[in-house]
Amino acid sequence: MSTSRMPALFLGHGSPMNVLEDNDYTRVWSRLGETLPRPKAILAISAHWYTRGTAVTVMEKPRTIHDFGGFPQALFDTQYPAPGAPELAYKIQQLLAPIAVSADHGDWGLDHGAWGVLIKMYPDANIPVVQLSVDGSQTAEYHYELGRKLATLRDQGVMIVASGNVVHNLRMVKWQGDMAPYSWAVAFNDFVRENLTYRGKQHPLVNFTQHEDAAFSNPTPEHFLPLLYVLGSWDGEEPISVLVDGIEMGSLSMLSAQIG
Repeated sequence: MSTSRMPALFLGHGSPMNVLEDNDYTRVWSRLGETLPRPKAILAISAHWYTRGTAVTVMEKPRTIHDFGGFPQALFDTQYPAPGAPELAYKIQQLLAPIAVSADHGDWGLDHGAWGVLIKMYPDANIPVVQLSVDGSQTAEYHYELGRKLATLRDQGVMIVASGNVVHNLRMVKWQGDMAPYSWAVAFNDFVRENLTYRGKQHPLVNFTQHEDAAFSNPTPEHFLPLLYVLGSWDGEEPISVLVDGIEMGSLSMLSAQIG
């Protein structure tokens, strides 16, 4: 393993309000930006760019997307003007060939799953960022294999920052009163945490839908799938650490992990 290899991160991003708040999770994100090696560029993979087909942002100046509603105006006023990295985007297209990766020249940008964590890590917004979409028409194995193909970027100064939530059931969120996590949320979250370092074949986290609590924990898979890109980039020897854990509002896991 190269000593200069960039880490790969999966961050449970939770509510967009984390952008405006100072809490246990945001302090972890801030500390990462202060302590990790500074990347030349960031490849962001967010649950919120969920597409048919795979796409990558290639614009020089990706826009800040406020893809949410019902939040304070201060959140909509927040901008994250990080530069793009077209050369990195084209390199990603080459690495993922023969998979066709379409070049997004401006329809997308950086959604809140991406900039919402990066604004805490690198508030100066001076590190180039490219975002890769999550193809919702593909299997979990597909996303894991894409992570394996993208792993070489980590040896070239690129940090992979994937963002989602391993338990994400908004229909079951507890908005007030008893916020204790549901038993199924705890069980599935424990299953993920305990299998992060699995080294055998048929990775249980690639086969996450087979878990008895998967259907409640992830009624739709888009918030879980970004984790598989990070796991795919693991060489099987690097340390994997849990950065922070916790289940908010009963059904929203903030489990975050670092590889390398």
